[in-house]
Amino acid sequence: MSVITTQYKGDMLFQTQIGSHSLLTDVPAQMGGKDRAPTPPELFVASIGTCVGALVVQYCTRNGLDTTDLSVDVNFSKADQPTRLKDIAVTINMPHATCGEREEAIRRVAAHCPVHETIVTMSDIRFEIVDQGQLVPEPV
Repeated sequence: MSVITTQYKGDMLFQTQIGSHSLLTDVPAQMGGKDRAPTPPELFVASIGTCVGALVVQYCTRNGLDTTDLSVDVNFSKADQPTRLKDIAVTINMPHATCGEREEAIRRVAAHCPVHETIVTMSDIRFEIVDQGQLVPEPV
């Protein structure tokens, strides 16, 4: 199992260590953020776009489609109660390629991005609390 660690740096700013990479995350203004870095939902949406883009470029390269200036737009809305993202729509822009008969294959490739696959198959996330170095058991 892999571990990515996020540490609170104060003033609602967080630093995440991902292997040898470090990433800052701020929170929305209504939570005290100051627009110093992307918010967690923005990073989540960016991970979808990056994941889809990587798989589509890989497919297109193998099949001779031009990926010059390829971009991926991910549009989304926010909902309340519970607070969440909704209406996520991915647009793959391929300005120098004619997809033709490969369009459906590109859709299937994009849908198999691990981030998307996780979203559509995940049923739950387990939360554990460690208080002063001791794991606090979940209530039964």
